[in-house]
This record gives sequence, C-alpha cells and structure tokens, in this order.
Amino acid sequence: MQHEKFCYAALQDVLSKADSLGVRLPFSDDLSVLRNPLELKNYTIPNRLAIQPMEGCDGTEDGSPGELTVRRYHRFARSGAGLIWAEATAIVPEGRANPRQIMITDRNIEKFRQLTHEIREIALKETGINPILIMQLTHSGRYSKPQGTPAPLIARNNPIFEKEHPIDESRIVSDEYLKRLPDCYAHSAKLAYDAGFDGVDIKSCHGYLVNELLASHTRKGEYGGSFENRTRLLIESMLAAKSATKAFITSRMSLYDGFPLPYGWGAGENGEPDMNEPIRLAELLHNQCGIELLDFTIGNPYVNPHVNRPYDNGSYIPPEHPLKGVARMCRCISEVKNCVPQLKVIGSGYTYLRQFSANLAAGMVQESSADMAGFGRMAFAYPEFAKEILQNNRLGGKNCCLTCGKCTELMRAGSKAGCVLRDRDIYLPLYTSKQADYRKDETDE
Repeated sequence: MQHEKFCYAALQDVLSKADSLGVRLPFSDDLSVLRNPLELKNYTIPNRLAIQPMEGCDGTEDGSPGELTVRRYHRFARSGAGLIWAEATAIVPEGRANPRQIMITDRNIEKFRQLTHEIREIALKETGINPILIMQLTHSGRYSKPQGTPAPLIARNNPIFEKEHPIDESRIVSDEYLKRLPDCYAHSAKLAYDAGFDGVDIKSCHGYLVNELLASHTRKGEYGGSFENRTRLLIESMLAAKSATKAFITSRMSLYDGFPLPYGWGAGENGEPDMNEPIRLAELLHNQCGIELLDFTIGNPYVNPHVNRPYDNGSYIPPEHPLKGVARMCRCISEVKNCVPQLKVIGSGYTYLRQFSANLAAGMVQESSADMAGFGRMAFAYPEFAKEILQNNRLGGKNCCLTCGKCTELMRAGSKAGCVLRDRDIYLPLYTSKQADYRKDETDE
C-alpha cells in the first residue's frame, strides 16, 4: 500500500511500520531536551520549539497585519514556543503572493511594532517566556499574485512546473532587476528590527524566487549556471541585510526540491537527494557570512507537497508511504547538520506524526541532527502545542493537526488560511464558501 493514513495508537506501532518500510526515525521517549535553551551569539532562545512561518493571507491592502493576523500571533504568543517565526512578508509590491500578504513599509511600521509588543506582553504574562521573533522576508517570484491573479516573475522556465505551456520570456527577471533586490531586503530587514523583531529570514525555499535561483542551472548571466552565480542573490541579500541592521540574519532554506537536474536544487540527475551543494552553501553561510542559524526544509508545496509535508489527504495520492517522506526530511537535515556541526539548525516535517511528533523532534535534537524543532501546520491547528510538550512531557492527539490539507486549499483558493477543523468558527465558513464557489464554477463550465 503506497499511501496509508495515520493509524497509529502507540509509538511502537510507528516504529514497527518504519522498520517494515526500511526507514529510520530517531524517536525519543524523553522530551526534556526540548526544554533546554539554545544560545546564539547575542540571543538566548528559551526552548527548542519553534513556530514555523505560516501565511494566513489576511493582511490589509497596504500590507499591515489584519484582524485575523493579529489574532493568529496572539494565539502563537500563548503557545510556549521559544521562537515565533513570522510569516512570509513581501519586500516589493510586485513580489506579493496575494493582495493580502503582509509587507512592512515606512508607512505601516507602527502596526508591526504594536504587534511585536503585544506578542511579548502576552507571552510573558501567560507562559513566562520572552520568545525570539523572526520576520520572514520574501519575493514570491513565480508565485506572485499582487492583484489576486498570476503575475509570475521567474528565474527561468521550468518544464516540470509549466509542462507544455512555458511562461512568456518577458516574465523572466533580468540581472539588473535582481541586482536591486539586496537593497530591498536590507531596507525591509532594518524596518523589521526597528519594529521589534530579533531576526530576519531571507526566504530561500519552496520554489520562491531565491530558491528558484539556487536551481537555475540553465539560466544565463550572473545569476545562473555556476554554484557561485546561483547562490549570488541569497548571499548578497543576507550580507546586505546584515550590514543594515543589528538583527541576526537567517534563512528558511530548502535542501532538496525533489526534481532532477538541471531543474532541481539538492538533487542528482535521478532526482534523488544529493546534499553536496546544500552542504557547501551551509558551510559558506556559516563560516564566511557569520550565519548562526538556518531553518531547513525540502520539497515544493505547489508541485510535490508530499515531499515537504506528508499528509492524510491532498490533491493527489503520493507515490510513497508518508513515513518515507518524514524519514527523507530527517535524513537530509541530519546530513547537512553533521557536516556543519557548529551551525544551529531547525528541523521540519514533524506534524504528520501527530502526538508522536514531539518524540521525533526530541530524538533529532538528542542525537544532534538538529538543534530545534519547527512546527507549521500544527501551530495552525493547536497553537498551544509547545506548552503541552514542555509542561507534560507529551503531546495529546485530540488537538493535533490531522494533515487534511484544508488550510492549504483555502490559500490556493485565494481565501484567508487557517485550520478548518480545529478553528472551525472562523475557517469552516470560509472553506464552505470557497467549495460552493468551486462547484458553481464547474456548473458554469
């Protein structure tokens, strides 16, 4: 059976299934390691649990946090997580993924300053910790929809995405355009720090512009072909941001796209993971650029979502058992961490395991395959997951994310995103409305 829904009553059931599949998952019964602080040069992260950047698509037209944005981060503040990694924030208007994507500017910085103040106030009052806050800065590239309709800005055409319908070459960004972006990242980074964020993420994952450039083997010019060219925008943007602000600079970085050469990053010609270039980049960022912390992920949520977030329900039946996907994520992250041991690493991809996800997170930290554990979908469904792990040395199953994919369906449908099942008062009506619109469109056709 290639696709099996989550059906495990005990951790031993998961271990037995993993053994039958021939995959290794480093579980631990002792979650106490997740309570330990993590020391950076100028910051102490209170514990080893992080909320990953989860976009709600609910900002205002001018890029300010909207009512649901504020509600979400208030919920995250109560989570007990030592690090709250704020969602994708556009650096330029044309790089917004939707008309409601947040975007920090000189005109709305006070709205973000108020939000960071409230997050810290709530967290200290209700959990006793002062979480580290990171803002993710992004250019959406081929996923840009600033007016709600596709307006892609691509690094190069990719037949894996476009098949027999390549995007018009006028949408390929020029070298001159790319040369302007480090200053945009730097300006947004300065605003983020001034608004109260401790760190800034130059997003380089999941097929967005910086990540797409990492795999631009067929692009001509200064940003394609060689390793040095393909990593140029990421490195120059990180260094520009670092020089512009006292915030620490990091990246949520893909290690493996899941596509074969010449269209994939972190892969060989057969499409299987090849960590040679990701390791080389991680070494460069740590040793030459002074980057202390990186948040690793794999896959592309638009093309092969089973790779980066194994699920029970999705838009297709994946070609492998979900535990194989979880194990691949752990293996890629472990391989890079083991080659750059001084780099602090956040691991991803735990949520599929529900109540056992904390056991895998603890195991990864215990064996030094990661330094922290990041949770995305879980935070949408169960914002207080970290508090339960830290206080009870366990994670109950009844509130966990069920990996049903409905939060993603909302985002893909152009709606505001959240957990339809666990936060149903807000998001079930939105989901029902979008489903009705979809059925009406089918009827009209």
